[in-house]
Amino acid sequence: MSTPFPRLLVLLRKEKGISQKQASADLGISQALLSHYEKGIRQCNLEFVVRVADYYNVSCDYLLGRTADKSGTMITVDDIPSGDEAKLENKNASAVLPSLNKKLIFNSINIVFELLQKYNNKSLTSDVSDYLMIAIYAMFRELYEANPKNPAAFFSEPSYRYPSSIAAKQALLNAEIRHLASGNSINGKEGLDPKKLPVTIPDDLLKNYPMFASSLMNLLKKAETSLQ
Repeated sequence: MSTPFPRLLVLLRKEKGISQKQASADLGISQALLSHYEKGIRQCNLEFVVRVADYYNVSCDYLLGRTADKSGTMITVDDIPSGDEAKLENKNASAVLPSLNKKLIFNSINIVFELLQKYNNKSLTSDVSDYLMIAIYAMFRELYEANPKNPAAFFSEPSYRYPSSIAAKQALLNAEIRHLASGNSINGKEGLDPKKLPVTIPDDLLKNYPMFASSLMNLLKKAETSLQ
């Protein structure tokens, strides 16, 4: 069975707000067996995958990790709404992948900043913004410096030092972001109050951000695949 299946089995059950006991009864198996499926200890047959798909009203492709869309839709560049309609561009075959990834990133960033706005924490917003800006700076600089004919004076940070400077800064920001997001304060910056944060589940994202949620789901899938 594909690796995502156990994780999605748990996620769908929790989204539905039911216990393992109820789910196992509805699916016609023992609670112990469902527990093994959810933990990835045992593999199920295809008949059970179909049963789960019908029970949670999702596609088998979604359960098997072939698509991040619950309906089973395979996303293409034309299916993704642009985050910047004023800058739509013509696409040719060689530009499909860059256009697809650009939309995934732009649309996903929209959700990140929507959540930051809801959290209303200036320090966290500043740190997340700095982290993303530094990431873009690093990627742009790598592309720029790929051509030795481009003027090196375009950047003030020395070429020999900037990769280490970026790695150190991003590591620091990441640590601070995690600290603040966990409800802790640091250097006069107040952390988030977990009691005031809205609960977010995938279905909420689809409901609250219908134009951007599919992009985020696919970006998360692509990112986790690259981490394996």
